[in-house]
Amino acid sequence: MASSSVGRRLAPAARRDQILDVGAEQFAARPYEQVHIADVAAIAGISRALVYRYFPTKRDLFAAVYSRASERLLAASELVPGLTLAEQVLAGLEAHFDFFVENARTVLVANRGALAGDPAIEGIISEELAELRRRMLDAGGLQGRERVCASIALSGWLAFVRAVCVEWLADPNQTLTREEVSEMCLRALLSVLGEAAQITTPELEGTR
Repeated sequence: MASSSVGRRLAPAARRDQILDVGAEQFAARPYEQVHIADVAAIAGISRALVYRYFPTKRDLFAAVYSRASERLLAASELVPGLTLAEQVLAGLEAHFDFFVENARTVLVANRGALAGDPAIEGIISEELAELRRRMLDAGGLQGRERVCASIALSGWLAFVRAVCVEWLADPNQTLTREEVSEMCLRALLSVLGEAAQITTPELEGTR
């Protein structure tokens, strides 16, 4: 972790990763407003000037942390050859829930907190959703008009999944269980895409 690099000279890429590691820990542990570059520098064992050399503002640091988390989500959601689309959807949802739970504070800051609506963050989210949509369309083997219709439907569904997960994380009482939220997302998918992707309720339930 970052502490093992304190006091050592690191190559630029390694130093950037170290700062991102510390930043990710700080953003996960505290409200965005309480994270300070001075603290990040102190934990990393470097000067504030060096942190600013890599990330000119706290917003830039957060955006880089969020971008790396998004890349890891996409890696965890990679399509697995041989699985049906229904199985791919379920695996992708599980990866999403793991991501949201593990990065709860960061997700809330990006979607409902200090940086909600920030162009850089919105760009990261849009790219992530576009890639997830492309993968699902490819897994479904849809072509022509069916692919266009499914693409539009998936665009709305993926935004729905994100909104539902954010609301679930923000609920201090955790009124719904993770399983109930997952089921809600699956039912929504069936209503907008089931026929086009040839997904049926028994097929989804059979993969549980």
